[in-house]
Order: sequence, then structure tokens, then C-alpha cells
Amino acid sequence: MWLIVGLGNPGTQYSGTRHNIGFACLKHLAARHGLEFSRKQAHARVAEGSIAGQRVVLAKPTTYMNRSGQAVTGLCHWYKVDRASELVVIYDDMDLPFGKLRLRQRGSAGTHNGMKSIIAQLGSQDFLRIRVGIGQPPPSWDAVGYVLGRFSPEEEQALPDVYQRVADAVELALTEGFVMAMNRYNVNAA
Repeated sequence: MWLIVGLGNPGTQYSGTRHNIGFACLKHLAARHGLEFSRKQAHARVAEGSIAGQRVVLAKPTTYMNRSGQAVTGLCHWYKVDRASELVVIYDDMDLPFGKLRLRQRGSAGTHNGMKSIIAQLGSQDFLRIRVGIGQPPPSWDAVGYVLGRFSPEEEQALPDVYQRVADAVELALTEGFVMAMNRYNVNAA
């Protein structure tokens, strides 16, 4: 079984913000495979089903970003997934240009508070992740205002392609392995 978690903040006021790109990518993936977020489990909205012949749970934590680790840890225990090989976290990254993907098997949280929470709660940095670039804030913006802000009109037009590439990367990871997905999407993925 695979547990695929998209990070974001619950509530309509956060919908469409840069910090919620993990939620948006997961919503696209679920729609692509006819899955619905119809249940609550371990502080998350979950959709269970199959993608590419693999049993999956898609999860959107309802704990707010800074406490994402509570949901992820609870979900890992409930579904008994191997954190190092069956947990994938999709989240926004200001250190990547808008739309660029970076897949990693492990690593630090950087400045991302959701990832800090997950690493602290799991007690490990060893889990799969898909970082989705949102770009750097303009010089006059602070980081919090930027990640909680909305995408520019140009970025909005490009978002469907970003969601599609994330879904493609997840599907490839499920069928041919995460290393294969890393090899394909970490090279010139803009």
C-alpha cells in the first residue's frame, strides 16, 4: 500500500494559495483516477482506491500546515505503511522555480514548517517526497505572505500542466519505482 499525502491548509480562505499546491496536486490525482475524499482518518481527509494497479490512500491533513506531522504519523500507523518506501509527501518549495519538480528519497525540511512537523513526528527524514516549485517571493514580500498568497494569472494558466506532471510522476513511481520517477522528473523538469 502507498500513502500519498499532499500538504496544505484546510479552509476555503487557503484554497488556491501557493502553500496549498500539495492539496491541489492530490485533488487532480484523485480526479484522474475517480477517487473521492469521502472519509476522515487520523486528522486527514482520505481517498482510498487503486492507481496503476497499486493500492493507495491519498490524504489531505486537516491539521493546518505546521502540524502536518500529527496526521502523517497517525496515517502511517493506521495503514501500516513502510515510511521509507511507501510514504510520499507532495508539497510547495520556494527554493525551486515555479513549476519545477524535485523528487527525493530523503532530506531535511529546509524552511518548510509542514515538513519540519512531519520529520519531528516521524523521527526520521527517510521518506519519499515530491517538491513542487513555487518560486521565490518578490524582494518586498515576506515568505509567509508569499506562500499564503495566490498565484499570478500566468502561473494560474500553467498550473494544470504542473498538476499533470505531478500525477504522471506519482504514477511512474507506482509502476516503475521512485528512482525511475526521480531520473525522469529531476532532469530539466520546468
